[in-house]
Amino acid sequence: MKAMVLDAPKTPFILKDVPDPVAGPGEAVAKVYACGSGLTIQHWKAGRTPATFPRIIGHEICAEIVEIGEGVDGLSIGDIVTSYFYMNCGHCKYCRANLQPHCENHGGYVGKEIDGGYAEYIKLPERWFVKLPDGLDWENQPAHVGVAVDALATPYKVLKRARIKPGETVAVFGAGGGLGIHQLMLAKWANARVIAVDTKANKFDTCKEVGADEVVDASKENVVEALMDLTGGKGVDVAVDYVSAKVTLEQSVQSLGKHGRMVTLGGAGETFEIEAKHLLTNEIDVLGSRYVSPLEILETYELMVRKEVWPIVTEIRPLEEAEIIHELVEKGEVTGRAALLING
Repeated sequence: MKAMVLDAPKTPFILKDVPDPVAGPGEAVAKVYACGSGLTIQHWKAGRTPATFPRIIGHEICAEIVEIGEGVDGLSIGDIVTSYFYMNCGHCKYCRANLQPHCENHGGYVGKEIDGGYAEYIKLPERWFVKLPDGLDWENQPAHVGVAVDALATPYKVLKRARIKPGETVAVFGAGGGLGIHQLMLAKWANARVIAVDTKANKFDTCKEVGADEVVDASKENVVEALMDLTGGKGVDVAVDYVSAKVTLEQSVQSLGKHGRMVTLGGAGETFEIEAKHLLTNEIDVLGSRYVSPLEILETYELMVRKEVWPIVTEIRPLEEAEIIHELVEKGEVTGRAALLING
């Protein structure tokens, strides 16, 4: 089969012919139609996050099961699937509680410790495939179906973590990014008032198209003052920080009003300061959100089946143009998400 292979970090992709995968006991092989190209895997390519090489990266797949191994009983030939990014054990107390991102025996990530979706076929243990519901237009829009496993599912979990309610005001930091754009969409789906915060004004039109009621240009404005002005001095109910740098984390908390909730995800794990009195007197919640469970993935795809939300994919290219896609992702020039078409 053909695959885009990274032989080492900070090197170009190489299109190679590699052996077709064969399903062993408990495994399945899927034919990949599309795979998302997000910032997480670009970090591996750029060497900012350690990974094992050579490697076929990619995990946001839309694929069809074509072979099943002995003992596989939850998948059938012809099932449309995506992959579960976290290599979980399936039997620890967290996996049994549908909290797979906290698996006690976490083995790494699909496309990082084992080969992923930048290939014509992918082989995984059965539990690392997620069978998708009927009714998705995967044949005509495989790229959209593939990227949704992260682009929509991650913000969907944040929606639940933050307990966003109709009529509340939600500020999204890093709103122009691949996840931020979709957080705006889902916050609007939840009937919230939505404010986009970003430094890239060229993305504000798209932010408004997907649901932002107002925008704050963080490159020109005092963000906390602007959010206070937009809320009549009350502060926002929820701040979601997809940048999660020291400055944005502090701005997120400072912009919250009474019973406010801040959710952080992404970033480089920077330390930040919070005024304890602000937390105490306003009963502020500071929350983290780490990926999603398979159940949350399915709930997200059900929203797509009902056509209540749909991901934004503005860059779709053939597998052979993976290098071009990653250059655009690296430069922050993709609005929404990017993906590669692989078979068909």
